[in-house]
Amino acid sequence: MLQVKDLHKHYADVKAVNGVSFSVTEGECFGLLGPNGAGKTTTIEVMEGISKPTSGEILYRGEPQGSRFREQAGIQFQSTALQDFLTVAEQLKLFASFYPKGLSFDELVEVCALEKYLNRDASKLSGGQRQRLLLAIALVNDPDIVFLDEPTTGLDPQARLNFWDLVNKIKSRNKTVLLTTHYMEEAYNLCDEIVIMDHGKIIAQGSPDELLEEHFQDVIIELPMSDFNEKAAATMPYRILEKVQPTVEIVTSDVNATLAELLSANVSLSGLQVRARTLEDLFIELTGKELRA
Repeated sequence: MLQVKDLHKHYADVKAVNGVSFSVTEGECFGLLGPNGAGKTTTIEVMEGISKPTSGEILYRGEPQGSRFREQAGIQFQSTALQDFLTVAEQLKLFASFYPKGLSFDELVEVCALEKYLNRDASKLSGGQRQRLLLAIALVNDPDIVFLDEPTTGLDPQARLNFWDLVNKIKSRNKTVLLTTHYMEEAYNLCDEIVIMDHGKIIAQGSPDELLEEHFQDVIIELPMSDFNEKAAATMPYRILEKVQPTVEIVTSDVNATLAELLSANVSLSGLQVRARTLEDLFIELTGKELRA
């Protein structure tokens, strides 16, 4: 449905995107991930038609971006300015008037669960309610492809889960969703395919489960730092996670052998947990832990 072919975007002294190619299949949720400065936002802006590439091209249904793409795409930006002093219903009707056709008002309200807020001033909405309104605005033209640029940033866990439900509703209508997010759990739960970018290039691509299987053949054993001891520390590799209660994390491909070592070192296993590798583990392994500006 959407092809990115050898995309480059250079500024005076920065190669923000440096030879990126991938395809987005119709009806899937495609995730574009990366740390700050990786080039994903620039890539998205070119895909949305907001910014022009230095070289390369974006094809929509086999054609260069044009009026067809603009008519059939919906975008929820990281930040969207709404008209002052308008209610939710008035905001929806205003944005719907910009397009010759689209979803009916009632469908928009139902899909985005806005029934209770139609007469509320948009400036009085909570974070989650505002994001649902912005999603509805992105859907006013009944788009075939929807861009969601970090849509749940700043939302509380309940509001984030509610937003996930809305995204799944959109997918169930055979819409194509292109998602950027810093929440790895969100990417794992929503995306059929993901691309991880860093330094302007793609460093990994595949379904979340495929990537985890490709990169990891081990699990994580966690136990409270207070249960660990010097004897165990001297015999096995570990790292300390600085949580509310410091935790020891041991990476192992042989759980039984590791547990035997811990027992032989007289380590209590009462607080021990074993967890599978996650997309966050993969993201950190591929992109590093240093703070990005």
